[in-house]
Amino acid sequence: MTPLVFVHGFMGGSQQWQTQRKALERQVCVHTVDLPGFGESAHLDAPNKIACFANWVLDTLQAQGIDRFHLLGHSMGGMIVQEMIALAPERVDRLVLYGTGATGILPGRFEPIDTSKRRAQEEGARATARRIAATWFLAREDAPAYEGCASLAERTRLQAIVAGLDAMQDWSGVTRLSGIKAKTLVIWGDHDRTYPWSQTEQLWRTIGDASLAVIPNCAHAAHLEKPELFNGIVEDFLAS
Repeated sequence: MTPLVFVHGFMGGSQQWQTQRKALERQVCVHTVDLPGFGESAHLDAPNKIACFANWVLDTLQAQGIDRFHLLGHSMGGMIVQEMIALAPERVDRLVLYGTGATGILPGRFEPIDTSKRRAQEEGARATARRIAATWFLAREDAPAYEGCASLAERTRLQAIVAGLDAMQDWSGVTRLSGIKAKTLVIWGDHDRTYPWSQTEQLWRTIGDASLAVIPNCAHAAHLEKPELFNGIVEDFLAS
């Protein structure tokens, strides 16, 4: 059975996939990672390059004896998995790009990356974590899953916040999209404040074997806002 590897995004962690693990383990072996600087790896310094994150995940999976896998990346994690499939295409079976894009400067984001970096330096890591986590939900702080997500984001040190923003800002995968040969699913919440439709459409239209799922009335955390629908979409894709 080919395992499914989840790669979280900026200020995320493996804990955010608990609902997906419970639902999908009936079908696949689920593996999650905590990227350096985030989640359970918050004590580690985060690199400031997407390629460094990608190599870290590939090396970690190799050390665990996981050679070939399905791959799901969310947000910054979606950039990381695009880099992973460019580095090791033979290791990736199916690819899920969720709430992400190929343009690292994040045009159309709720605020420019430089603004986020400046505010993080001025306001501190904890306030930044809670403020940005609110943008991931359609209902912002009133969303049922907000507090758990914000608490996870609060583990992130200022070093990792700045490094993660630098990594995204300096990265682009646009020129390599047409080279992705894996069967791909693109998932987007229709009120995403981080990645606008233009980024999603670019993935869908440029990757050769890509399908699209738009989840209504969700922002950047559709897997927490509508988990049953999200899980069913992923399950159907892996089974097709």
